[in-house]
Amino acid sequence: MSGRPATRLPRMSETAPSASASKRRVVFVVGSGRSGTSTMAGALQALGMHVPQPEVRADETNPKGFAESKWVVDLHHELLQRENVQVSDARPGAWYATGKASASGITRARVTEWLGPHFAPAVGEEPAVEELVVKDPRLAWFLGLWKSAALRCDAQASYVTMLRHVTEVVGSKQKYYSQATNDFSQVQRTAAWVNMMLHTERATREGRRAFVRYDDLLSDWTVPVFRLGQDLDLEAVKGASANDIRKVHQFIDPGLKRVATTWAEVEVPERLRELAEETWSGLSKLAEPGGDTPDVHATLDEVRAAYVAFYDEAEAVAQSSVVAARREGRQQAREEQPAAPRALATRAKDKLRRTLQR
Repeated sequence: MSGRPATRLPRMSETAPSASASKRRVVFVVGSGRSGTSTMAGALQALGMHVPQPEVRADETNPKGFAESKWVVDLHHELLQRENVQVSDARPGAWYATGKASASGITRARVTEWLGPHFAPAVGEEPAVEELVVKDPRLAWFLGLWKSAALRCDAQASYVTMLRHVTEVVGSKQKYYSQATNDFSQVQRTAAWVNMMLHTERATREGRRAFVRYDDLLSDWTVPVFRLGQDLDLEAVKGASANDIRKVHQFIDPGLKRVATTWAEVEVPERLRELAEETWSGLSKLAEPGGDTPDVHATLDEVRAAYVAFYDEAEAVAQSSVVAARREGRQQAREEQPAAPRALATRAKDKLRRTLQR
């Protein structure tokens, strides 16, 4: 939790002005990990938008920082573990599990109670914070949860989705993520990207949003950032000072794009490659001025349906492997069970059998 003073959050019926009339804004930066979400969130922060503190510390994978709140990351990690969903999950059905978590009244109250006080001025600060940035690669799984919290805090929610070609995302994850997550294959990572990006696009249609290609952000950040500032009505961006702009120029370093993997280095089934390219093509159109149209939505809906059918088919074919893995896991658990508890369990079963016989 931040050091901001606690404030009583209004009930829905107590909220006087509508979110559209309020000056409060929450920008949710979403997209696959390693797609430029940290660069975008950091740029908005440099322009004057507030990232709730404390932040996740920078490391060698992201030396410029992540611009993401530790409380948000910890919450999402907890919820994903509870629902048995991975950060990069290729299962279309995983969205139902995280949607169930997002609908929890207790969890919504928790998020609202954390978000609300960050709009209040910190000790010695004036005026109050009006524009926040919330970013985490896990965020897309819980957009309904955060949209509800923003509404309860009388803030308008908007979304910035970062776009980076799937082969570069896969290559970057393999290079910079820990060995624990590198157990995932290129096929799994590619499928997870398709699943994440298609469902994120669908989930953000109801509201203000912007799509930004990572390459466009690195080549000349002023074009996409000032355009989204107008589209999302962000005062920190629209009214940026020369000093703020200089900070962003110093922050965005094109040299940090250290991976340029292509399909020549990513081996996946031909059908999955086709779906990934169709996804990229449709999403790229959304990044063009005036490109967020019903025709593009319809195309992406078709690709999403095709991916779900593709995954269902692959899952059905691999059912024998799934059953075998479950049996192996149960057998391993039995073998690892300590001898003493096993002996006690056997004696208890024998005693119960003798009792029933009598």
